[in-house]
Amino acid sequence: MSGVGTQARRVAIIVAAVIVVPAAAESYPMKPVRMIVAVPPGGPADTLARLVGPRLAEALGHSVVIDNRPGANGNIAYEMVARAAPDGYTITEVAAGIAINPSLYRDVKFDPVRDFTPITQGISVPNILVVHSSVAASSVKALIALARARPGQLTFASAGNGTSGHLALEEFRLLAGIDVIHVPYKGGGPALSEVIAGQVQALFSIALAALPQVKAGKVRALAVTSARRSALAPELPTVAESGFPGFEVVGWFGWVAPAATPKAIVDRLNREIVRILKLPEMRERLQGLGADPVGNTPQAFAAFIRSEHAKWARVIREANIRAE
Repeated sequence: MSGVGTQARRVAIIVAAVIVVPAAAESYPMKPVRMIVAVPPGGPADTLARLVGPRLAEALGHSVVIDNRPGANGNIAYEMVARAAPDGYTITEVAAGIAINPSLYRDVKFDPVRDFTPITQGISVPNILVVHSSVAASSVKALIALARARPGQLTFASAGNGTSGHLALEEFRLLAGIDVIHVPYKGGGPALSEVIAGQVQALFSIALAALPQVKAGKVRALAVTSARRSALAPELPTVAESGFPGFEVVGWFGWVAPAATPKAIVDRLNREIVRILKLPEMRERLQGLGADPVGNTPQAFAAFIRSEHAKWARVIREANIRAE
């Protein structure tokens, strides 16, 4: 981002932060907190917000209003929060798109590092590499050998350009040195359905959607994309174990506030959300949805966002991906 308007907005944010005196931070909150969610009701992101929201409201002593603002792969919601007052009364649940979109879209009006104050990462959700039963490969190495023997012939579906499954494919393709065809769909459900039907041969699918189909024998699972094996399918190797050390591509969700939100408020929100994520019933519910609870420090989450931004900027540049 650049320009006089952007600079003026950043100055205004800093001035607003100075006005929020320590006494206000100590008495926070004094009114309801708005949690913006960048997707429509339903689905993993909205489910997480509605699981955490009521418990956070109880801890804060004021209601937490879930405000769904879908559109532009999250950009609408993220831009809203980047412009909001840094007083702790507007926060947003973010996904990987906050780190990916500035490299993927041409006109993004936020910076993932400078315009937000991270609170905590909530969950991590692995993808699973699945293939149609007709594909003659029962391992990652066998799939790569098949792709090399048939360059430009194997087809990989995705939930759409720039989604975690698409970026997992691009990272995999670059590391393995294979030539495959990417077939984007409008959502993970249609993409998985086409692989089940045999119209497309492979897919990096979110674990929650893929595992029931794997267990039903409708697709074959080859590996998970997380750094460690998933507790939901411990028999599946990771892509890293399969010859690509360091390979890790996961979907994730967390919470951020506008830049310059007072540290005392951020620490309070971090403390309460992390405590909620560690509740036994919450961990059980999230793991049942195919997610691994995280709950880290603001500093750790900030470092993670920076690393994700740099990583996907490289992959998007090398693969020449554009959302428009």
